Amino acid sequence: MLYLLIKAIISGLIVAAVSEIAKRYPGWGGLFASLPLVSVLGMMWLWKDTHDPVRLADHATGTFWFVIPSLPMFLLIPALLRRGVPFWPALAAGCSLTMALYVATSLIGPKIGLKL
Repeated sequence: MLYLLIKAIISGLIVAAVSEIAKRYPGWGGLFASLPLVSVLGMMWLWKDTHDPVRLADHATGTFWFVIPSLPMFLLIPALLRRGVPFWPALAAGCSLTMALYVATSLIGPKIGLKL
Protein backbone atom coordinates (compact mmCIF):
# COMPACT_ATOMS: atom_id res chain seq x y z
CA MET A 1 0.00 0.00 0.00
CA LEU A 2 2.88 2.36 0.79
CA TYR A 3 4.34 1.67 -2.66
CA LEU A 4 1.05 2.63 -4.32
CA LEU A 5 0.91 5.83 -2.27
CA ILE A 6 4.49 6.73 -3.27
CA LYS A 7 3.67 6.16 -6.95
CA ALA A 8 0.56 8.34 -6.65
CA ILE A 9 2.42 11.15 -4.87
CA ILE A 10 5.30 11.25 -7.37
CA SER A 11 2.93 11.16 -10.34
CA GLY A 12 0.71 13.85 -8.80
CA LEU A 13 3.68 16.09 -8.09
CA ILE A 14 4.66 15.99 -11.75
CA VAL A 15 1.16 17.02 -12.85
CA ALA A 16 1.12 19.83 -10.26
CA ALA A 17 4.56 21.04 -11.37
CA VAL A 18 3.48 21.16 -15.02
CA SER A 19 0.37 23.12 -14.03
CA GLU A 20 2.41 25.65 -12.05
CA ILE A 21 4.97 26.08 -14.83
CA ALA A 22 2.17 26.59 -17.39
CA LYS A 23 0.62 29.37 -15.27
CA ARG A 24 3.79 31.41 -15.57
CA TYR A 25 5.17 30.20 -18.89
CA PRO A 26 2.52 28.62 -21.14
CA GLY A 27 5.03 27.50 -23.77
CA TRP A 28 7.30 25.84 -21.23
CA GLY A 29 4.27 24.28 -19.58
CA GLY A 30 3.35 22.81 -22.95
CA LEU A 31 6.87 21.49 -23.39
CA PHE A 32 6.86 19.78 -19.99
CA ALA A 33 3.33 18.48 -20.54
CA SER A 34 4.41 16.99 -23.86
CA LEU A 35 7.26 15.08 -22.29
CA PRO A 36 6.33 11.45 -21.86
CA LEU A 37 6.87 11.68 -18.10
CA VAL A 38 3.76 9.68 -17.24
CA SER A 39 4.71 7.04 -19.79
CA VAL A 40 8.26 6.84 -18.48
CA LEU A 41 7.01 6.61 -14.89
CA GLY A 42 4.52 3.94 -15.95
CA MET A 43 7.31 1.95 -17.56
CA MET A 44 9.47 2.33 -14.47
CA TRP A 45 6.65 1.15 -12.18
CA LEU A 46 5.80 -1.72 -14.54
CA TRP A 47 9.43 -2.80 -14.68
CA LYS A 48 9.81 -2.65 -10.92
CA ASP A 49 6.60 -4.66 -10.49
CA THR A 50 7.16 -7.32 -13.18
CA HIS A 51 10.72 -7.28 -14.62
CA ASP A 52 9.02 -8.61 -17.75
CA PRO A 53 10.69 -7.21 -20.90
CA VAL A 54 7.97 -8.52 -23.23
CA ARG A 55 5.20 -6.90 -21.18
CA LEU A 56 7.16 -3.64 -21.04
CA ALA A 57 7.82 -3.71 -24.80
CA ASP A 58 4.12 -4.34 -25.47
CA HIS A 59 3.21 -1.47 -23.13
CA ALA A 60 5.61 0.93 -24.88
CA THR A 61 4.30 -0.11 -28.30
CA GLY A 62 0.70 0.35 -27.18
CA THR A 63 1.56 3.75 -25.75
CA PHE A 64 3.01 4.82 -29.08
CA TRP A 65 -0.07 3.78 -31.04
CA PHE A 66 -2.45 5.46 -28.59
CA VAL A 67 -0.51 8.75 -28.57
CA ILE A 68 -1.33 9.25 -32.25
CA PRO A 69 -5.15 9.43 -31.83
CA SER A 70 -4.72 11.79 -28.87
CA LEU A 71 -2.88 14.43 -30.90
CA PRO A 72 -5.87 15.97 -32.74
CA MET A 73 -7.30 17.01 -29.37
CA PHE A 74 -4.42 19.48 -29.02
CA LEU A 75 -5.44 21.12 -32.28
CA LEU A 76 -9.21 21.07 -31.74
CA ILE A 77 -9.26 22.63 -28.25
CA PRO A 78 -7.22 25.75 -29.14
CA ALA A 79 -9.15 26.15 -32.40
CA LEU A 80 -12.45 26.12 -30.51
CA LEU A 81 -11.15 28.47 -27.80
CA ARG A 82 -9.93 30.95 -30.40
CA ARG A 83 -13.40 30.91 -31.97
CA GLY A 84 -14.99 31.86 -28.65
CA VAL A 85 -16.15 28.44 -27.48
CA PRO A 86 -16.00 28.35 -23.65
CA PHE A 87 -13.32 26.20 -22.04
CA TRP A 88 -15.48 23.34 -20.71
CA PRO A 89 -17.31 22.65 -23.99
CA ALA A 90 -14.02 22.91 -25.90
CA LEU A 91 -12.41 20.45 -23.48
CA ALA A 92 -15.39 18.11 -23.75
CA ALA A 93 -15.21 18.23 -27.55
CA GLY A 94 -11.49 17.51 -27.50
CA CYS A 95 -11.90 14.62 -25.07
CA SER A 96 -14.84 13.24 -27.07
CA LEU A 97 -12.80 13.35 -30.26
CA THR A 98 -9.94 11.56 -28.51
CA MET A 99 -12.22 8.87 -27.12
CA ALA A 100 -13.74 8.30 -30.56
CA LEU A 101 -10.28 8.02 -32.09
CA TYR A 102 -9.20 5.62 -29.32
CA VAL A 103 -12.19 3.40 -30.11
CA ALA A 104 -11.35 3.54 -33.81
CA THR A 105 -7.72 2.68 -33.07
CA SER A 106 -8.80 -0.22 -30.84
CA LEU A 107 -11.07 -1.60 -33.55
CA ILE A 108 -8.87 -0.98 -36.59
CA GLY A 109 -5.42 -1.54 -35.08
CA PRO A 110 -5.64 -5.32 -34.57
CA LYS A 111 -7.13 -5.74 -38.05
CA ILE A 112 -3.97 -4.25 -39.57
CA GLY A 113 -1.62 -6.21 -37.33
CA LEU A 114 -1.12 -3.84 -34.37
CA LYS A 115 -0.82 -5.54 -31.01
CA LEU A 116 -2.74 -3.25 -28.70
